[in-house]
Amino acid sequence: MTATNLAAAIDGVMGEAGGTPSRRAARRFGRNRTALAGLLGLAVLVVICYGTLPWTLGSYARQNLHDTLHTPTPAHLMGTDRLGRDLFSRWSLGGAISMGIGLASAAISVVIGVGVGVVAGYTGGRVDAVLMRAVDVLYGLPYILLVILLRVTLVGRMTGALTWLGLPHPQEMAGIGVLLVGIGSVSWLTMARVVRGQVMALRDRPFVEAARALGLSPARVIWKHILPNVAGPIVVYATLTVPSAILAESFLSFLGLGVQPPVPTWGNLASAGVAAINPIHIRWWLIFWPCAGLTVGLLSLNFLGDGLRDALDPRQG
Repeated sequence: MTATNLAAAIDGVMGEAGGTPSRRAARRFGRNRTALAGLLGLAVLVVICYGTLPWTLGSYARQNLHDTLHTPTPAHLMGTDRLGRDLFSRWSLGGAISMGIGLASAAISVVIGVGVGVVAGYTGGRVDAVLMRAVDVLYGLPYILLVILLRVTLVGRMTGALTWLGLPHPQEMAGIGVLLVGIGSVSWLTMARVVRGQVMALRDRPFVEAARALGLSPARVIWKHILPNVAGPIVVYATLTVPSAILAESFLSFLGLGVQPPVPTWGNLASAGVAAINPIHIRWWLIFWPCAGLTVGLLSLNFLGDGLRDALDPRQG
């Protein structure tokens, strides 16, 4: 289905007569061809990467030293690497892990960032000052140094705990967990500032003052009146947090600080591809496919986030 057909389908389902804000937002989104293209691109990646998990989990580390560094063929759609492993299975599993880390980091960003931003914006005063100064301090910490410190202090302990629990691949799972903690610990900072600004703009509005005058508790005012009115910016920024988290994971894995081989991600696959390129033999498929996955994924998520921002903006026609 093309972006044009998808737009027509959305308009047909919602109907031009729909007058609710959600229907108007859906129609605006359906008319945004770039956003629909991003949605389709993301859907294709999700279907390929997660739909093939039952096969890729059992084949991504399978080696065949008699079939190394082959160009793409019908038997190996993306070719093979220097150990004879099928690059398609490693690319698919790497995409699933990279996108999973991005989604998990966005979830952490929403939970922590919204909580801190709402408390700071609604309470104000000293609480706001303390929380925002803490955010400023965390902004000043280089996240690469933070990830290194977390790897040194937590990977061994997490590996031991996962081994004691009897879980498979404890060291690989510990590495992914530490990477999630490292990226998630800084991804919520901008979310907190965005939500704080939105809440400060809403807390003195007449409908919020009326709710307080009726005797509603601060928690109920926040839950019933504040959060529904900041849901749009939260959704949009959460969508834009996913590509930045994927890019951070890929960058850290490229540097050897993220998920460690043999577990693949698009970042460490790109790093391995760069190492395999030399002036004599340019094995393009080793670097092309992980970079193509990153490019399509990041562009799709950014197009989707921009489309949601425009669709949820009540000032749009």
